[in-house]
Amino acid sequence: MSKVKILSIFGTRPEAIKMAPVVRSLQDHEEIESSLCVTAQHREMLDQVLELFSLKPDHDLNIMQPGQTLSEITARALRGLEDVIKAVQPHMILVHGDTTTTFTGALAAFYQQVKVGHVEAGLRSDNMYSPYPEEINRVLTGRLTHLHFAPTEGNRRNLLAEGIKEDTILVTGNTVIDALLQVVKTDYIFEDDRLNQIDYAKRKVILLTAHRRENLGQPMINIFTAMKEIVEKNEDVEVIFPVHLNPKVQALAHEILGNMERVHLIKPLEYEPFANLMAKSYLILTDSGGIQEEAPALGKPVLVLRTETERPEAVQAGTVKMAGIEKEAIFEMAHELINDPHAYAKMENAVNPYGDGEASQRIVEAILEYFKK
Repeated sequence: MSKVKILSIFGTRPEAIKMAPVVRSLQDHEEIESSLCVTAQHREMLDQVLELFSLKPDHDLNIMQPGQTLSEITARALRGLEDVIKAVQPHMILVHGDTTTTFTGALAAFYQQVKVGHVEAGLRSDNMYSPYPEEINRVLTGRLTHLHFAPTEGNRRNLLAEGIKEDTILVTGNTVIDALLQVVKTDYIFEDDRLNQIDYAKRKVILLTAHRRENLGQPMINIFTAMKEIVEKNEDVEVIFPVHLNPKVQALAHEILGNMERVHLIKPLEYEPFANLMAKSYLILTDSGGIQEEAPALGKPVLVLRTETERPEAVQAGTVKMAGIEKEAIFEMAHELINDPHAYAKMENAVNPYGDGEASQRIVEAILEYFKK
């Protein structure tokens, strides 16, 4: 049998993190000819991950522009991907998750009648505007996909409920665990020495991330005000907040938290230091999706600063709780975990539902089996 030609496409840092183990597994198989295309929907943050995992794209569309709209990202990516697909002539295109690049990659593959494999398939919030535009990106990608690589059994059930054929779905675990286990080190030293000076053993360090479009405005004011109150009423707490580059997030963060002695507002971190900071932290508050999967693998409780999640398995397993976007609820839930050892231990010791670090290998084996039929 001739080699199976696989073209992997991604464009953002989260996609790159989760696809890096897959791409490396593809490259390790003699039966596969692996190509990589990045749209660079997010340029700088993407390049950090490519360097960390020693990945060199074969095709780089470099589409990012200041102030880009979703329509502009879609149009530029679709035009560029058409040329790449014609040049590579892959048997299958792999896309990941739910970004605009994800949907555009699947659509470009459909236009060229190329099969699609969707990594991290089946996540659903059942609210088309939250997360936005991710929920519709992943739903539409699912309609264009031939092989659905679902991280969990719950994701598989979501796909079945939408009429996806059972024999096209494989539960793999989440590739983010594969990536995470490759980069976390017990003796890790941060470039930012302020992070090395914190006594993680004696202080209760809260890692905060907040950036989602739907949280801008009053929800983010609520989140930051709750964090301020948590610090004021718990003398053993320190907060580390890698502040997103969005000017609106920056302005609110510095206005509400900027002058607090035990709040460290730092620049966004690359993946390796961020993963190691998660491992050293006591508690994580976030509106991110991926962190809901990563932190439980490290035994870290997570409070989700959103009103819904497409990762209900973590909530059901007890590794994650929904804190929402109201100040009082965020404060009360964080305060309990800081001061109640039993409540903390219950979340800390819950079993991570997102896999064992072997998801990438399962995906590659499934692709090879698919093309042998």
